Order: sequence, then C-alpha cells, then structure tokens
Amino acid sequence: MSVAVIIPAAGGSTRFGGPQKKPFVSLGGKPLWQRSAELFWHRPDVSRVYLVLSHDDRDEFRGRFGHLLMFVNCELVDGGAERFESVHNALKLVPEDVEFVAVHDAVRPLTTTAMIDEVFAVAVKSGAAMPAVAVADTLKRVESMTITGTVPREHLWQAQTPQVFRRDWLVEAYAKRSGTVTDDAQLLEALGHAVVVVPGSVFNFKITTQDDLKLAEAVVKSRESATLVQAKSLFDNEPKWD
Repeated sequence: MSVAVIIPAAGGSTRFGGPQKKPFVSLGGKPLWQRSAELFWHRPDVSRVYLVLSHDDRDEFRGRFGHLLMFVNCELVDGGAERFESVHNALKLVPEDVEFVAVHDAVRPLTTTAMIDEVFAVAVKSGAAMPAVAVADTLKRVESMTITGTVPREHLWQAQTPQVFRRDWLVEAYAKRSGTVTDDAQLLEALGHAVVVVPGSVFNFKITTQDDLKLAEAVVKSRESATLVQAKSLFDNEPKWD
C-alpha cells in the first residue's frame, strides 16, 4: 500500500481571529500544521506529504518553519481560493503509481496513530474510508437567530479526517466535480462510490475557534502527562542491579 497525504492549510482562518493563521499557531510548543503533518511523514506506507499553503504565506512559512522540513518527506504546494481547489492542486502532483490519497485537515492535530491505521486498512478493503462520530446533540434549524425547526439526528454523523480514497477514484471525482464541495467524500458520493465510516473520536476535532485551541491544549497536556506516568512506571519496574 502506498499513500500520498494532502494537508490543506491555505484557509483564511476568519473564524479563529488573532494575528496568526490557525495552522501557524502553537499547540504545546509545535505549530498546528506540524502536529498534523508529523502523524504521517515517517510512516512507511506514506509516499509523500503535500502541505498546501496560500501563496501569500510561503515566505512567512519558510522563514519560520522551513528548517522543520529539511529531513522529512514533505512538499509545499500553492493553494487555491477554496479548500477543494487546494486539494486538487496537490492531487495533480501525486504520481500515478501511488494507490491511495489521504486528505487530512491541518488544524485537526489530535488524530491518533491507531485511528490512521484503521482508516488506512478499511480504505484498502473498500476503496474509500473516513472517520466520523454520531451526532449526539439535538440539532436545530435556525434563521435570523430564531429556531425554525428541529432536525432529527438519527443516521447523522459528523465527518472527520483523514479521509482516504483510491487515487484513481479521487482523480475521476475531481474531473467530474460541479459546484462547491465541503469535503472530498462528497465527491466520491456523487460518483456512486460507497465511503465506509470508521468510528472516530470526540478528541479528533477540528480547531476552528480560540476555545477549540484551549481544549486542544488541555488534551495535549493530558496525553503528555499520561506518557510520562507510563514511562516512569516502566522505569520503576525495570530490574535493579546492585
């Protein structure tokens, strides 16, 4: 199995606010884009990681983060005006001998290796797979800040990434695309390809607001603390030689 990973990071971050774009913001000492990209760039089944940036951000990125790419399998790609255009720009660079393409949000940094393993494995069997979580909250339809109805949540799931597809399917889907799309699975659905859902995690959330970043910081601290406790336990249980 060979997978090319596309990480779109060219958005305007209008809902996030602040002086920096979201992918460049630090989370536990690392920029968000790095935490997302490093989930993939040392995997033996990943042929290449394509990080898609706004052309206007190129100089800032190289000045601040260029050194992080010196020894990893990552290529910078110019993005488009919309997310789907950014993904398409990177997809054009993926060699034909690569079997699968994964698309993962640059600002979804808390994905686990175990989840990636499972989505990749299911994609190999089915041709297309993605993580998602069942909607738990009551959904309201709102117009002009007034509730106009309640939407049944039965059968509704919240899409996550990475979304993984056969490369030839995704190429065909983009060639036949019409209108604006919000995620790549939507394009496969339009062609009639079944996209299999892998149970995701509430921790695999996309950082959209400052509150999301604060929550992500708490998750990172919790994971780091758990890792330290586990390491200490292993050390304490090692045989002691007098």
